[in-house]
Amino acid sequence: MSPKARSKRGTKAAKAWDGRFQEPTDPLVEIFTNSLESDLQMAAQDIRGSVAHVHGLERAGLLTSRETARIVRGLGRVAKEIRDGTFRAKASDEDVHMAVERRLTELVGPVGGKVHTGRSRNDQVATDVRLWLRDEIDSATEDLATLTRALLQRARTDLDVVVPGYTHLQRAQPVLLSHHWLAYAEMLERDRDRLADTRKRVNVLPLGAGALSGAGFRLNRRAVARELGFEAVTENSLDAVSDRDFIVEFLSAASLIAMHLSRLSEEIVLWSSDEFGFLKLPDAFATGSSMMPQKKNPDVAELVRGRTGRVYGALVTILTTLKGLPLAYNRDLQEDKPPLFDAARTIRGCLAVLAKMLPKLEVQKARMRDAAGGFSLATELADYLVERGLPFRQAHTVVGRVVGFCVENDRDLSSLTTAELKLFSPDFEPSARRRLSIDTAIGRRSLVGGTARGNVERRIKELERSVDGGGRRRPQKRG
Repeated sequence: MSPKARSKRGTKAAKAWDGRFQEPTDPLVEIFTNSLESDLQMAAQDIRGSVAHVHGLERAGLLTSRETARIVRGLGRVAKEIRDGTFRAKASDEDVHMAVERRLTELVGPVGGKVHTGRSRNDQVATDVRLWLRDEIDSATEDLATLTRALLQRARTDLDVVVPGYTHLQRAQPVLLSHHWLAYAEMLERDRDRLADTRKRVNVLPLGAGALSGAGFRLNRRAVARELGFEAVTENSLDAVSDRDFIVEFLSAASLIAMHLSRLSEEIVLWSSDEFGFLKLPDAFATGSSMMPQKKNPDVAELVRGRTGRVYGALVTILTTLKGLPLAYNRDLQEDKPPLFDAARTIRGCLAVLAKMLPKLEVQKARMRDAAGGFSLATELADYLVERGLPFRQAHTVVGRVVGFCVENDRDLSSLTTAELKLFSPDFEPSARRRLSIDTAIGRRSLVGGTARGNVERRIKELERSVDGGGRRRPQKRG
């Protein structure tokens, strides 16, 4: 096909690579390869990156100051159209980069075509994703802090509430409900740490890597990095355009966040059931049944639990996409954004709804305290015998027999007299019965990390300082 014939070949849908091809793209291929619907949400980041790149082109002498000002003004107008919702993408745009550049050229004329000097969509999209994810990490970190504050407020509110601690979903030992809430606060603190650590590797500029071998112009990449707030620039152009490790890292951290939220949600589901009766759900965060009038369902918690699978799925999707890719860029990488966007949106939605629901949960204090007693205090008797010189294994056996006796005779530990206890071991004295107290049992767990009230109050203050200061979690002093 002659150059003249080629030029007549539908300028309406001309592609950036149009000069090389002699046939137009098949309409089905247009639809199959188009990513605009998903990556348009990176438009703001695409424009930010383009503005910084244009400034870099000016510093390199590839644009005049007048051209730079005109392009930057044009990009500002495109950004405003996107914010206002008046921006209209075209079917031929293919992706957000071409959509922005096409609209820019419509606004400022042929000079808009200079914006792509010295860059490829390969390093452009890598930059956009990093900018987008950096913003998202910052927002998710604050969402984590908000939920942590809700947990800390619950911990303060519930300082006098006792709940049975569980192992194997069987009642084990009594703990303060505040201590239970703080366990989730600790998880979220680790989540914030992981996001902060991931952000370091996200915050590296790939722009300047070109298609794969580096830009052919003397661009000051570090100056562009400073303008965009990146802490470093990539050191290998092949790696720069093909690296998506930072997405895997984020999705790994997001999967852990989702798992933690799912565990919390599972306990809300269990505890709000009639079988447990520990919590009452607020009407605004529950649903009913279309058939059974009496039902009050924990749908919010169930959906948080269920959406964990979507976040896990995103991680597996990216790992699977990356596992067989040769260097450098491959179109497979277009598939990184839909699962990333969905996982980030899912995590932030779950964090927000739990943070709003948590303060509204109605704790059933008496029910919790009743459940925390009984055989949950058996370990207190074993510890009592150990303090009198009996090896723990023997003490464990003795108290096991005491529990067996109570089960057979439908008795509670607290109902046993000193004389009855002595039938099992002469080491039992009247003081043993004083150990069969929930408050005494909790108060004895005063070592660092234990459930004693003083520990819990101290840890609440430490976590409040950490989350309100926006800093990383301070390591506890061990003692």
